[in-house]
Amino acid sequence: MYKQLFTTALAFIAISLSVMAQDLKTPTLDDLMSGGKNYWNLQPNTLLTAWWGDRLVQTDRTTITLLRDKDGKAPSARQAFTFTADEVNALLDTEKYGQVVRMTGAEFPYADQTLCLLTTQKATLLYDWQQKRIAWIAPYVKRYGTADFCPATRAAAISRDYNLYVVSADGTEHAVSTDGTREVVYGTSVHRDEFGISKGTYWSPSGRLLAFYRMDQSMVADYPLVDIDHRIAQYAPEKYPMAGMPSHKVTVGIYDTTTGRTIYLDAGDPTDRYFSNISWSPDEKTIYMYEGPRTQDRAELVAYCAETGQRIEVLYTETHDKYVEPLHPITFLPWDGSKFIFQSMRDGYNHLYLYDLKAKQYKQITRGEWVVLDLLGFNTRTRSAIISSTEAGDMRNNTFAVSLATGKRTRLDNGEGCHTHFLSEGEGTWIAGRWSAPKVYREVEVGSTAKPSMTTLASYDSPWRDYTMPEVVSGSLKAADGVTNLYYRLVKPVGFDPQKKYPAVVYVYGGPHARNVEERWNYMARPWEYDMANKGYIIFVLDNRGSCDRGRDFENVTHRHLGREEMRDQMCGVAYLRSLPYVDADRLGVHGWSFGGFMTTNLMCSYPDVFKVGVAGGPVIDWKYYEVMYGERYMDTPEENPEGYAEASLLTKAKNLKGKLQIIFGYNDPTCVPQHTLSFVRACADAGVQLDLFTYPGQGHNMMGSDMVHLHQRITQYFEDYLK
Repeated sequence: MYKQLFTTALAFIAISLSVMAQDLKTPTLDDLMSGGKNYWNLQPNTLLTAWWGDRLVQTDRTTITLLRDKDGKAPSARQAFTFTADEVNALLDTEKYGQVVRMTGAEFPYADQTLCLLTTQKATLLYDWQQKRIAWIAPYVKRYGTADFCPATRAAAISRDYNLYVVSADGTEHAVSTDGTREVVYGTSVHRDEFGISKGTYWSPSGRLLAFYRMDQSMVADYPLVDIDHRIAQYAPEKYPMAGMPSHKVTVGIYDTTTGRTIYLDAGDPTDRYFSNISWSPDEKTIYMYEGPRTQDRAELVAYCAETGQRIEVLYTETHDKYVEPLHPITFLPWDGSKFIFQSMRDGYNHLYLYDLKAKQYKQITRGEWVVLDLLGFNTRTRSAIISSTEAGDMRNNTFAVSLATGKRTRLDNGEGCHTHFLSEGEGTWIAGRWSAPKVYREVEVGSTAKPSMTTLASYDSPWRDYTMPEVVSGSLKAADGVTNLYYRLVKPVGFDPQKKYPAVVYVYGGPHARNVEERWNYMARPWEYDMANKGYIIFVLDNRGSCDRGRDFENVTHRHLGREEMRDQMCGVAYLRSLPYVDADRLGVHGWSFGGFMTTNLMCSYPDVFKVGVAGGPVIDWKYYEVMYGERYMDTPEENPEGYAEASLLTKAKNLKGKLQIIFGYNDPTCVPQHTLSFVRACADAGVQLDLFTYPGQGHNMMGSDMVHLHQRITQYFEDYLK
């Protein structure tokens, strides 16, 4: 009787699951990718927040609302406030200044004033929600990095047409430079955004002084890109310093807004040197930056007099026989202007160090076989640093408070998954942000930085819950060295049947400064992988040695021979993949973009009997065609390392290609310039090897908008045509 009931129950469950499966829709790339027509219709309206001092504010598209007071509690009726874009626009001369279209990027620069910084299509403004008036407005747009706003003075630094300008609070524009050209550029990012550089202007705390980059690139060769959006295509060159060739020369200026005078730091001859991570002392008397030679085997933290530009002293020097890569500016303690935090991998992992300017010495604050990912700031009450780190697990990002007195660390979140937090801007007593885990799509939370006390503000389910989605699992295997653990993601086909044999595609990146497998939702599976799983493919992703956030030795093992250790590790992953009984070892494909394009092409040519089909996007083909800063860090110059460059070049490997390989690239790619792909096409033709090719005119290194969908449709179709 019980057996009969149990069998009936199983049959009922099977029928129910079958009916449920029939109700689910099969997603398309238009549903899955951000460039798709239906993608944004499916995405949840996530709770967005910003800090007003230590108060948490919700920033919806059209409405601003106070969520938490400075004690972390829901606001009382007296404290609460709400205002809308319509209220602001009603006070604006919209013909002159435009309208506030969305408020999701609202900022609250003054912890003690009821002022909200907003942007229209034509202006930047401060709205006083208590007085219900426009407190200040200026005719420039603080958006997407086009203007560096200084809250202290309400001035802005603007780089335009190669020159740098300061727009004062009254709207008056002051030219910091007048001789800017394509050859000499002011106020923009330099060194091709390496060394953590993302902008070119740096305000002093009071806003009286502005430090900026000046980049002379007259000696750098022009790479001949072409703009086809004209009756006759026009020359659109890109200044591109290839490995071993002349690089640009950078100097750092300081503009005094009170005198209009500019001085330059006396850093000496800038030839073959890198300047990065600019920061100010709290009293504005000193400016600091990291300096390194072109060899990148040394970094010095140097102090300069902000009034004269005179070099004062070298505070700290770090060397390594492979490379040193300073990525973070120093950060002064808010309560003690004689001490600052710097970050270093000197002990093998990125950690915090406290430097005492009076004693001219430093001590290590954090230590362990894990890395500090970010210094979020400080809790000034508890005198602690708030950090994001991998201490809870190699694939995790969690937030900790670190006592600067004792080094004791307190984990502030639940220890699961990956958390992205932002620190409150008053006393640093709160953090807020979002997190996800393999089975948690997204949660928004807020909590104290003094003790673990996270509160969930909102939870969100997968936007594709009504669609057929694959099972995603993760695990680890040993690297080619037989010792190091590597982490992988395996995406199983929708409707997976362990008795069947499936084609499999290895998705690969493998290069520095990236991880593909983290304990986020579905282990960071990409939407394209869901599409492939719905078409009956297994997708396998492995983070090889050379990728990031695992320590110095893990990352620099690839030095002077890019591709060698990475491919050895990837082939360990392939061996595991082929051992699975449901993987068809005769139908293996590989796909990757950028460094992953290099890896894809390399794997196809180095293991021609393993991979049947490959799609390489925007690949590096020969490292001597790549840029100076990145290329020489990992490979040295072609003259210093001819054997390494020869080993890593895919031009000599083209003759080995057996399978079907398609290369796709942006026709106007300023990062992996078209010469990479075109030289490989030539090598294939010379070797009598067939290759498929596709390009996107007008696109750069990554495809944007609807081209993103078109691109992945093409990638998928290539595997459908030749692997399935």
